[in-house]
Parts: sequence; structure tokens; C-alpha cells
Amino acid sequence: MKILVVGSGGREHALAWKLSQSPNAEAIYVAPGNGGTAHGMKNVSNINISVGDFPALVAFATKNGIDLVVPGPEAPLVDGIEGYFRKVGIPCFGPSKEAARMEGSKAFSKDFMQRHNIPTAEYRNFTVYEEAKAYLEKVAHNVVIKASGLAAGKGVIIPTSKEEALSAIKEMMVGKEFGAAGDEVVVEEFLEGDELSILTFSDGYTTVSLPPAQDHKRIFDGDQGPNTGGMGCYAPTRIAPQAVIDEIHRTILQPTVDGMRREGYPFKGMLFTGLMMTRSGPKVLEYNVRFGDPETQTILPLISEDTDFAEVLLAAANGYLDGVKIKINPGFGATVVAAAGGYPGSYAKGEEIRLEFVAEDTNIFHAGTSLKGGKVYSSGGRVIAASATADTLEDAVLKAYEGMKAINFKDMFYRKDIAHRAFNLAAPVEAMTYTGAGVSIDSGNALVQKIKSAVRSTRTAGTDAEIGGFGGLYDLKAAGYEDALLVAGIDGVGTKLKIACALNKHRAVGIDLVAMSVNDLLAQGAAPLFFLDYYSTSKLDVEQAAEFIEGVAEGCKQANCALIGGETAEMPGMYALGDYDAAGCAIGAVKRNDLLPKLKDMAEGDLLVGVASNGVHSNGCSLIRKIVEKNNLDLSAPAPWNSSTTIGEEFLIPTRIYVKPLLKLSNKGLIKGMAHITGGGLTENIPRMLPDHLAAEVDVSTWPLSPLFKWLKRAGNVASPEFGRTWNTGLGFVIVVSATEQERVLQILEGEGEKACVVGKLVARSSSEGCVLKNLQSWD
Repeated sequence: MKILVVGSGGREHALAWKLSQSPNAEAIYVAPGNGGTAHGMKNVSNINISVGDFPALVAFATKNGIDLVVPGPEAPLVDGIEGYFRKVGIPCFGPSKEAARMEGSKAFSKDFMQRHNIPTAEYRNFTVYEEAKAYLEKVAHNVVIKASGLAAGKGVIIPTSKEEALSAIKEMMVGKEFGAAGDEVVVEEFLEGDELSILTFSDGYTTVSLPPAQDHKRIFDGDQGPNTGGMGCYAPTRIAPQAVIDEIHRTILQPTVDGMRREGYPFKGMLFTGLMMTRSGPKVLEYNVRFGDPETQTILPLISEDTDFAEVLLAAANGYLDGVKIKINPGFGATVVAAAGGYPGSYAKGEEIRLEFVAEDTNIFHAGTSLKGGKVYSSGGRVIAASATADTLEDAVLKAYEGMKAINFKDMFYRKDIAHRAFNLAAPVEAMTYTGAGVSIDSGNALVQKIKSAVRSTRTAGTDAEIGGFGGLYDLKAAGYEDALLVAGIDGVGTKLKIACALNKHRAVGIDLVAMSVNDLLAQGAAPLFFLDYYSTSKLDVEQAAEFIEGVAEGCKQANCALIGGETAEMPGMYALGDYDAAGCAIGAVKRNDLLPKLKDMAEGDLLVGVASNGVHSNGCSLIRKIVEKNNLDLSAPAPWNSSTTIGEEFLIPTRIYVKPLLKLSNKGLIKGMAHITGGGLTENIPRMLPDHLAAEVDVSTWPLSPLFKWLKRAGNVASPEFGRTWNTGLGFVIVVSATEQERVLQILEGEGEKACVVGKLVARSSSEGCVLKNLQSWD
């Protein structure tokens, strides 16, 4: 295999070194390379082509039979180098120009994270200086200011005062300190905690991460001074146990890769994710779309020689990453970077570098160096690095510093405290708090205040619908009941919540929660009196929860019942960040003589009247999501059956609440039984209202199957019997009425705005089946 590595830094030296260990690596070319890649490694040589000269790189690759291209720096990836090689059929381990926007534009990546509910800091994007200035002047929290475009790792400013923040904005947007990279800036909330970097292989579907690393951006010891491209690194970190890494994969890394694919720019290559380990969990600081520097020099030596590194990169580029194995050696890695005097400001170049031999398990990786006349000279700010591995972190760091003693050039300097955060064991023990455990009482109080008006709007004769006490009160006498039976129902929304979270729209599922319970009460002839909700999440998002509960309040108003209380539970680690679960309990009342079903009154020949649904309501969403995924569709895509809306919007239409029209019929004595068509569809729910000697004969050709249901059946290849026991197929309720009352019932329902028709009749039960579906061919 012939491989072309594009770049000239320490990262590219480490890549060439690791690739040279692959048994199938015939030749490795580095363009343009540095003093370290110019000599001393088997089958590795430099070629004098710059990283931005794509036509020359392609010409070299085609002429020399290159089998794999590995771009190192971000600039060529953002400029679309992958596409140049794709056009000539040469695999490139790196993302497309579209996918590289995740690093090329911080504004783009922040908007992506918001769309996909990936935890990150609050932020605003600005292209107009005056607007950014006005925003900074009014915010109370500390901020981080980022040039949206590429700025060679230096476009992030962490001001310590409002004056510094305003100055940074002006230098970026007006003074053009970072050129076009500062035309758009991101102002985001300053997150507190320890930073963590994870390098993840991806082929657009599969993700495999390397050990988590922590680098040192500041120029001086103690994390003082300006940011640099990185002065050192160690891995794996001690701040991220396996459970945390698993959570990061589940809530951040895999959703990122899945989201990029579903938006049309699948990610192939190395996804570098910078994270902050905050008290409320890991949050994304930024994405890079290539190997990090100096993380690469630190982590690649930890990959076992049993792993064919070249084959791994080729597998990711060609889409079969799940077909290769990546083995990581136990132990730790550490890197110390030597910089030129004056860096990151102005610095001298052309200083001769004297190198001595280093111990086993220690590597010297060149960055800003060049080879002239057999001698190595400095040519950059971060000049050269020593990387070492060992069984313990302490030993790895000691060996790296021993390696630095083998390097000498004029005015060189390096940090003396690499991995100091990991070694700072004498730090005072932090006083533990509930907030520190991830639960915010303040957020809960803020939510209560935010939803009070919505809850108050559900007042009825039996209660004032005020929340904040220990329990809700309901006065049956005030509501007009003297001798009634109480009926209770509890339900949830199911995996429809996943759709709501994916679209970040929660009001509709709040209505669903009420509908599922009150419709169940209705099946027994009960009028809903009051409702209680339960909302649980790992980290309370006040806006998300408030929108959901406002939907609950709207559902209560439609059902004419009061929302008199509930529970909001914040349980760190129980759910993926951004996800939540909900349940609701409805209590209703019915006069003893009006209790349904009236089993003794039912007889053969009674008719079944179907009342139309709003769509799928809240059942079968797990299968729906599988069908959507199987057809390579995204919830934000136009609905195949209704191009005027999206798939997600269509499935988020809330469950219809039938309380008012069906209670009107029931109170007139026109109904013998009611079945809420919920989980289990027609075949499971209709028998629940029938006596043992009767069965329902339902003619499915009597109501039209909507385009939505037609698509689900066809796209999922769902057999008709399964179709009839999964979804409501267009009927939210089926009621039993006397044949003599058919027309009156239909007229009343039509007057209430409901679509209804006769869909079948009751017959003598001749088998164990309580519901027989006829004319199933009409569904095909």
C-alpha cells in the first residue's frame, strides 16, 4: 500500500511513524513534511508539494499509484481536499468539504448541536460588531469568544473581564486580528470544569474512539498566558471513567455522526471532540475534523503494533470500519512540546537543533523543523516534542521530560507541569452539594414559576388549580357530584418522546399525555375531573419542561379537567442528556347508572361506530422510527405522503381528545360501550368493552385509509393483521350503539365536528377472537 500524508507538523510526523509500522505499507510520502519525516524512518520520504496545492497533490498521487491519502491539518479539509481525490477514485481518510464545516465554522457546528440536542454551552452567533457589543454589555455570565472560521488554533479568547471581552470582539470583527475567520464570531457561555479531548474514528455509521486525552493550551506553567496550538498532552485522563466515556458516546459522539449522515454530509475520518466536564455532565466545546496536535503524538504510541493502522484508516475511508480491530495497549502516554523563544508571538527561525538518542518507548516528533545539509533547523513556533509511554502516568511524564533533555536549540522552552491537573492530588476536598451531584433545586423552582399561569388556566368548579403545595385538592360536591364512582387512569407517551426530542418540539406530547389517560377514562363513561403529571430527566431544561407542561395544560383544557399537581424529577445519569420521560394520572367520575360498558344491554346486531383519529396518536412509534430509519429518511425530511410538512411534524400531531363529543352521547344514554383505540389497535381494544358471548365484526373498507397509514404499511412491509393490532388505522374510538340510534348518533358527532361512520356490528362469538377484521385486502 502506498500512502500520502499531507502536512508538515508533529501530527503528520506521528502519523507517518505509525503508518510505517503497518505490514502492508510499501511507501509513505509526506507533503511537504518536516525534518523528522525527511530521514530516519523506513519507507518514509518527503515530497515538496504544499498542503494547499491540490492539483499537484492529485497529480503526484495518480502518477505514483497512491492507495490512501491522509490529510493532517484542518485547512485542506475545510477547503475540500477530499473531493479532489474522490473524483479520481483515491480513498481519502478525511471528511468531505460539507462535513468539514463542523470545524470550518464554529457557528455552523453550534447550530448543528442545537438541532440535535447535543449538550453544549449557551451561545449566540454574530456577524455585526455593534450587535455583538450590545449583547456582551448586557450578559451577566462569563463568556468565551470564538472566531467562527479557522484561526490556526488561536481564535478562542477567554476574557477575564467585560472590558477584555469587548476588546476581543473589536479586535476580531473590526481589527481583523484573525482575518476572515473573525467575520463571524460565536459568543458562548463560559463553562467551568476540566477539558477532555476524544479522537473518534468514523466511517459515517460506526464510531470507535481512542483513549481520552487532556492537552495544555496555555503557553506557561499553571495554565497561564495566551493560548497556543498545544504545549503538551497526556492520555488517558483520570477525569473520565468508563461510565462517563460510555455516556459521551451515547449522548454526543454517536448522535453527532448519525446527525451528520442524516443531514446529508456523512462523516468519514477522525472526529476530534473537545469537551468540558461540567457539574451537569459533559458538554461539547468544539469539533475538529482531523487528528489533534499534540494529542496524536500522545495517543498513537498507545495503539498496539498488532493493529494495522493503515488498514484502519482505509476501512474508515471506504465505509467498513466495523470490519477491523483496534487494540489499545494498557498504560499511559505523555507529550511535552518544545517551543521557540517568543512563541506564540514573534520568534526566531533557523536555529540549529541538536538531538541525542532517547530511551526506549520515547519518541521525538518534529513539528516546525527542516533538514538542510544533514542538519535539523527550527522553522516554526512549536518546534519539536518528546512523547513517551509507560505503565503509569507518572512514569510516562518522567520519560517524556527525560526525552526533552535530548533536544537542544537556542532559546527553546517548554512547560514543566504537563499532567499537573492529574497529579494535583493535594487539592482541598470540595464540599458536596445537591447541585454538584447534578440536581438543581433552583431550576425546579424556576420551572414552577414559569408554568404557574398555564396550570392556573385549567381551573374548574372543583379546584383552583394552584401548584406549589404538597398536594392538590378537588371538591366533588362543588363539581356537582353527590353519589359517583371515581375512575382512575395512568399512561405515558412512549417513544413518541424520542421524536419530540429530535425535533425539540414538546407541546404536542404534553397534550398526548393527557389524551392517553382521559380517553381511557372516557371508555368507562367517566368525565375527567383532574390530572397529575410526572416529568423526569437527567438534567432539567427549564424551557423544554415548561413547553411540555404547557402542552399538558392545553390538554387539560380540551378535556375540561384541572391540572392540580405533578412531580418534576431531576435524576442525573438515568437518561441520556436532552431526553426525558413522562407519565400522567387522570381521575374521573361517573354516575353509578352511567358506568360503561353496559354489557347486559349489548346484543347481536348492535352497530359499531368509528370516530376518526388525528393520525397515529401515541402508539406504535417504536416501529415508526424503525420504518423511517429503514427507508433512509430523516424526521426533518418532507413527508412522502404529504410534501407540505415534514415526517416528524406529521407524527407529532397530538392525540385527539374525545371527551366533549362522546360524553354528550353518553349522557343522553346513546352509548352501550366505548373502546379507546390505543396500543394494540383494533383487534386488542374493541374486545375489552364486549361481553364474553359477543364479538365485533369490523369491515375495514368502510373508512378511508389515510396516505400516512398507507405509507407506513407499504414502507414497513407490515402485514394486515399486524397493521390492525399496532395502530389505530384511522379510528381513535369505536362505540357500540343500537341500530335504531345510528342516525342520531352520527348527526350529533357531525355537529361536534367529528368524522364518524358505521364500521361494523356485534355478532355471536364463535371462537376466542373478540374482534374479526373483514375486507383486509382494502388495506393493500
